Amino acid sequence: MKSLDESPGSETAEKNEDWERENQSETSHNKTLLLPDRWKPCRQTRATVKECLWKLSCCLGSVCGMEWYGYAALGILTATLSFFMDLSVTKLLKTHQWLYMKLEGNSLLQFLCWTLYPACLCAVASSFSHNICPFSTGSGIPEVRTMLSGVEMPHYLSLTNMFAKLLGLICTLSAGSTVFLGKVGPFVHLSTMLGAYLSNLCTLIQANKKDKADREMLVVAAAVGVASCFGAPVSGVLFSVEVMSSHFALRHYFPCFFSAACGALTFRLFSVWSGDLETLQVMFKTNFPTSSPFHPLEILLFALLGLLCGAVSCCFLFLHRWILKLTKTNPFFIKMLTTEKGLYSGMVVFLLACVTFPNSAGHFMTSKLSMKQLLTSLLDGRQWISQSHNASVQPLLEWSSSGSPVYLSLAVFLLMKMWMLVLACTLPLPAGYFMPVFIYGAALGRLLGEGVAYVSSIGATTDQHWASINPGGYALAGAAALSGAVTHTLSPALLAVELTGQFSHAVPVLLATVLANALARSRHRPSFYDAISISKKLPHLPSLKKACPRLPFTSISQVLRAKPVQLQKAAEPVEVQNAVNTCTDAQIPVVESHESQVLLGFVLRSELMTSLRHWMTETPEKHLDEVCSIYPTSVLLSPQNTVQEAHSILNLLGAHTLFVADRGKLVGVITWPEMTGILEDLAKEI
Repeated sequence: MKSLDESPGSETAEKNEDWERENQSETSHNKTLLLPDRWKPCRQTRATVKECLWKLSCCLGSVCGMEWYGYAALGILTATLSFFMDLSVTKLLKTHQWLYMKLEGNSLLQFLCWTLYPACLCAVASSFSHNICPFSTGSGIPEVRTMLSGVEMPHYLSLTNMFAKLLGLICTLSAGSTVFLGKVGPFVHLSTMLGAYLSNLCTLIQANKKDKADREMLVVAAAVGVASCFGAPVSGVLFSVEVMSSHFALRHYFPCFFSAACGALTFRLFSVWSGDLETLQVMFKTNFPTSSPFHPLEILLFALLGLLCGAVSCCFLFLHRWILKLTKTNPFFIKMLTTEKGLYSGMVVFLLACVTFPNSAGHFMTSKLSMKQLLTSLLDGRQWISQSHNASVQPLLEWSSSGSPVYLSLAVFLLMKMWMLVLACTLPLPAGYFMPVFIYGAALGRLLGEGVAYVSSIGATTDQHWASINPGGYALAGAAALSGAVTHTLSPALLAVELTGQFSHAVPVLLATVLANALARSRHRPSFYDAISISKKLPHLPSLKKACPRLPFTSISQVLRAKPVQLQKAAEPVEVQNAVNTCTDAQIPVVESHESQVLLGFVLRSELMTSLRHWMTETPEKHLDEVCSIYPTSVLLSPQNTVQEAHSILNLLGAHTLFVADRGKLVGVITWPEMTGILEDLAKEI
């Protein structure tokens, strides 16, 4: 606010300008765009174009709100970005395969090609992300969850971050199954960035819906990110509900489904036009039998698979938390991940590439297959054990090309990929971790399914139904169960069904996922994303609860900071002026007097700024209650209320300020910045 010693003439001019701005309607604001600018050429042409655009926006707005066009645009743009990213990655992967095949006959050159190609790509991804925008590394889902909980983190939605994350993710995915990383998490983050910019665009058109548009667009973008990765709109929305939002408003359901459907449809249409698919069909086409998909007693085996996946997820999450702690405490990791990120990524990926070299241990891990080819082969509905002499079964040739049994290849794959994935989680580059876990669970289920098929083939049972065991169904259930257990969600069960179209296995897949989740959630174990949030000390209360269950029940009185700026009922203009200059909160509390501290309500800072000049010049003898309206507080907290209760009220009600009073006397104020600071302080204590 300007100082009070300005001349009366300037005050009168500014008063007139403020009056004109306040009384300017939305229509007149839009029509001012039609006025020609005398200092620019083509005035008439530009005025005509602006008039047409204004009329078009009026016509579109008369059909439905402009935010709905934003939701549709978000789905289409996200799907387009996903498709062209996949196209770029496919080209780079084919280039690597072509170069490797051209060097056939020279093992040394093939080894250098196999190891240096992904190592250089990941080194470039780390260096690029570190130098352009350090916030672009990692999954991005923990940060998106924190933003959706109400914490402002604008640097994670910047255009620079979006550019760095996009190029870094393309380089990471182009390293192939050697690095064994996916794109779901970073792409959800990219979708959220797109949603933020589209939200700003909608805000320019509908200025009166800024807060609502910002919140809804980010929630919708999280669902669209998953839907555009797999062409699965329903599971994308459910994933957004489970992972992203601790409190999901019902009004967000329809925008989420609408935008996710637009994104999934666009993604599949691009796949058809590019020749990847013949028509609009599932991404992973399977050949499961439909007449008798599984024996009723197999439900027990699917339940066993769910418990097995739950135990494996506990092991993986333990190793993940251990490696995260090691990177924060070990001097070598601290130095490399602080100053030498590109070198660290190159070294780690070179090690992983050496292990997966096809002429060595990679011969037992089908390392030549891409991530999509790995999942497609594991979901094959035929029994590999009964087709061991059939050379026409392509998946069998891929998993037993070394002449070893299928069981050995699957066992080596599971043992090696466990520690390799844990090590890859330390790479400082944009990467997703959902798809690798999904494929790992499919391999685990495939191994159990092939074992059951082998037992039934040697005559352990005479029932003909057991002779037609479908190992692909176990792979599908294992993929959903393990990924659901690691992320503490049930949406992977629906995702597995949407990806394959196998609704006949919906019940066993859901059963396995539920049991795996029950085991993984026991003893308040944090999920994969919770562990990252805790490691980064993000102010995300649901994650902090997993690290310290008693932490959210801390009383507000223990974390309240200094007393807020306040005004008494009989405040004079000078006191109000000082309060406005020193306080940036939208609501300023009003008390009966500074001695009694009895809370009466609050005044809006914007109203004080509007009426202060007139008050000081014309009626300085009046008090605060005679000039401004004192609004009553709708929600009042007690010092005995917990941090979790205050956080829930701020989140559910969308409130910006909560007042804390003890027996009617003002004790403190909690705003979103205050809550963020409180959570950050509590996170440091873990």
